[in-house]
Amino acid sequence: MLSSLRILLSATKHLSTRRCSGFVSRMRYVNRLKEDDASCASALQTGRIFLFHHLSPLLQRTERGTFRSAVLICSDVQSILERLGSDGSLLKESVLIGCSEQNQAQFCLDLGELDQAALEEECGGTFVDLRRSFFLLSGADAPVVAKGQALLRWHQTSRFCSATGEPTQRNQAGSQRVCSSSGTVYYPKMSPVVIVLVSDGTRCLLGRQSSFPRGMYSALAGFCDMGESLEEALCREVAEEVGLEVQSISYSSSQHWPFPHSSFMLGCHASVSPAHTQLKVDHTELEDARWFSLEEITSALQVKTPPRRGDPPVLWLPPKHALANRLITEWTVRQ
Repeated sequence: MLSSLRILLSATKHLSTRRCSGFVSRMRYVNRLKEDDASCASALQTGRIFLFHHLSPLLQRTERGTFRSAVLICSDVQSILERLGSDGSLLKESVLIGCSEQNQAQFCLDLGELDQAALEEECGGTFVDLRRSFFLLSGADAPVVAKGQALLRWHQTSRFCSATGEPTQRNQAGSQRVCSSSGTVYYPKMSPVVIVLVSDGTRCLLGRQSSFPRGMYSALAGFCDMGESLEEALCREVAEEVGLEVQSISYSSSQHWPFPHSSFMLGCHASVSPAHTQLKVDHTELEDARWFSLEEITSALQVKTPPRRGDPPVLWLPPKHALANRLITEWTVRQ
């Protein structure tokens, strides 16, 4: 028995080492592409490209009626551009996202200057608003599309130096921009946001903004102010939005989130005293906020599609790949 256990542990360690080595290899490959323009240009010729049109990703419908992000090889994109009358120079605007497990470089490219309908016909897909696409894509596709859109948006809004007003120039990978006058280097940035699921022990607190889809409630969230710690921002947001004082905080996980622009979501659980759960909702921040029972949340987690107009009201939660959904699911497991 002991010998078998040693063999199993040895095999597990070997497998873990191989997986780690593959991960390290991919990370070093991507880093090399960021630092070496020639290597990145070469990788683009054999890479995969996610297309966008005015920051809306290209999606394709599968045989099962679901959606997936469309990924094209460089030569196909080149052919499409030529058929639409472009000289192909737009390919140079591709931005590096990362690489697949097969060490194949992944890029994103916005073709907003070309006709949308013509592009959709050529590509066999549809450009869908990113917020809507998040409810159509699987957990594997959504983060890549979100990262691509965030990088493209940053380049579109960072063409000039904030200090000198002079144009900035990007490297081949698009991982940085440099002021042509001062040499100042700019890197893509994310804004820290705390998102918290508050519980009184038996219920959890969810709120909704007027911009949310009909029936959707989510965990409370807000941007961190300059100089604040994560804990301070969390306590302030809960106090401001619903008038509650947090007793304890536990960290869960983090996630890049593309709304409203490019946010770094820091997910936490927090508790309040069961004796002090009266809500005082700030309606300039939230349209509504309510306490929900375990039964209500468990039922809502089974809802796969948003309610249609005319359907009876139903609680609808953020998609599975959203950090808010993860926090809510974690809470149900703990109950």
